[in-house]
Amino acid sequence: MLEKILLLLSLSFSVAEELCKPGAAEGYKVRFSIKTALGDQAYPWSKNEMFLFRAALAFAMRDYTNGEEFGVSDIHPCDETKRVSFWFVVTRPNTTDLVDKGTVEMAIKKSRNRINGAFLLTDQTLEFDGIYPTLAAPVSPDTPPWLIVFGVVMGAVSVGIIALLAYPLVQRKLKKNKDADDEDSDEETGVKTAEIGANDGIYNSTFSDDERFTQI
Repeated sequence: MLEKILLLLSLSFSVAEELCKPGAAEGYKVRFSIKTALGDQAYPWSKNEMFLFRAALAFAMRDYTNGEEFGVSDIHPCDETKRVSFWFVVTRPNTTDLVDKGTVEMAIKKSRNRINGAFLLTDQTLEFDGIYPTLAAPVSPDTPPWLIVFGVVMGAVSVGIIALLAYPLVQRKLKKNKDADDEDSDEETGVKTAEIGANDGIYNSTFSDDERFTQI
């Protein structure tokens, strides 16, 4: 049993050496920025972490292909560096046929959050060269834009109609107030004139008495 496991591992490594190389046509380079993301809580990169990565990629491929039985042995990493970056390719289950780059990209995009979560990282700290973060879907407003525009237009029209209806009433009221003020002014002028006329017709007896005594 042990001999079979060792044989499978040796075959896997030999396949990886043949198929996976920097700049491979169907390969991707991945970078982990664990220290940047987690600081003092950063975990060391090890063979176990690499196994987890291969398992996460196998899950992503299975999920995207609706159950095609990808396994850890179908994910082939190579050119690993101490700064935690490496290349990888994916082969079809139990074959050495490479999965095309577009299919791998779509599988990673579909399971991007699951892959990031497995390593406590984000799109900015777990980077796949050439695979950009999937943008969030635009937020659609509860009220359709056309309904908002319609409401604004109808509001403006309503204000215009109210202004047209109110303008004659305001003008009529102003004219009525002006006429009332003019009548009050005429009445006041008439009263003053009458008072002045009455004062002019008063007989001053003082001057009459003075003239009478002067004659004596």
